[in-house]
Amino acid sequence: MNGNKRLDLKPREACRWDMVSLGEVMLRLDPGNERVATTRQFRAWEGGGEYNVARGLRRCFNLRTAMVTALADNPVGRLIEDLMLQGGVDLSHLLWMPFDGVGRTVRNGLNFTERGFGVRAALGCSDRGHTAASQLKPGMIDWDEIFGREGARWFHTGGIFCALSETAPLVAREAMEAAHRHGTIISYDLNYRDSLWKSIGGKQRACEVNRELAGLVDVMLGNEEDFTAALGFEINGVDDNLADLDTAQFRAMIRQAVAEYPNFRVVGTTLRHAKTATRNDWGAICYFDGEFYEARRMPDLEIFDRIGGGDSFASGLIYGLLSGKDPQWAVDCGCAHGALAMTTPGDTNMATLNEVERLMRGGSARVVR
Repeated sequence: MNGNKRLDLKPREACRWDMVSLGEVMLRLDPGNERVATTRQFRAWEGGGEYNVARGLRRCFNLRTAMVTALADNPVGRLIEDLMLQGGVDLSHLLWMPFDGVGRTVRNGLNFTERGFGVRAALGCSDRGHTAASQLKPGMIDWDEIFGREGARWFHTGGIFCALSETAPLVAREAMEAAHRHGTIISYDLNYRDSLWKSIGGKQRACEVNRELAGLVDVMLGNEEDFTAALGFEINGVDDNLADLDTAQFRAMIRQAVAEYPNFRVVGTTLRHAKTATRNDWGAICYFDGEFYEARRMPDLEIFDRIGGGDSFASGLIYGLLSGKDPQWAVDCGCAHGALAMTTPGDTNMATLNEVERLMRGGSARVVR
């Protein structure tokens, strides 16, 4: 990168972690090709917006990542731990909460998600009240240990974690302030979820929480709905479902966001038009210090499981920026990684770096042998 297109990253050799993530990790129960309400079996995965980014950076891009989270100490928590261990993300900062036997005071989050097909949209049903991660409070985590003595180049969290409880945004702020003290780059994925906010103030409360934290963010991530619902920016002439949003309108909205929050060095966004649950137009844009970089659009991208596509975009973009690549390469990487994530089951990507780079070059789907 040239001088004005480089983030002020700490040197890799001075840090134990390339990236540390803060968020909740749930047990995803997947009915496969059936429906949640009628199936008789589920496949278990681990997943969570902030965790998926850390796992993608570890498994696809071979970076050193750690997860800060909490689990109730029972067999379900140990199952989630076992799944995370397979993902390779370091768990030395995982907090175990004592379990009371029935979950009156603390429990582990469950996420029932069906993939959808054709005109039937994907459907998620979360069961995550009173979870261990939602009960994290300021002072429970030694952030100066993580960002100072251990050292981390990048910190990531987002709007899903901050919607879990009144204390979660306070923990996020505490972490972000510590990251700033130690020179760590901060990314935040708005990841607006109506189901998480509707009983605690809806979009108004989401905007309040996210706007309070936005001033601490270096790299803001999201999609068009996130910037309108979670930060309150408006796009003139666009209907509520944003189906008519074009690139020029979205760029104008990003400029509006950067004008209000000049601390945003980078804004990374996905562009998705869901024609059906299994066929989407897919693309991405990256704003970096006054300029826009757009990934090659993928019209009629076939979707196997859409969950985690945005998180995999984030990890691909972050990988490019951590690696010192130029912004165009980074957004191309994020777009390709997100697309590949949606070709496999579960929240997290199963693609390799070679497959990501092949898709970035425009490689076809012909058999590789």
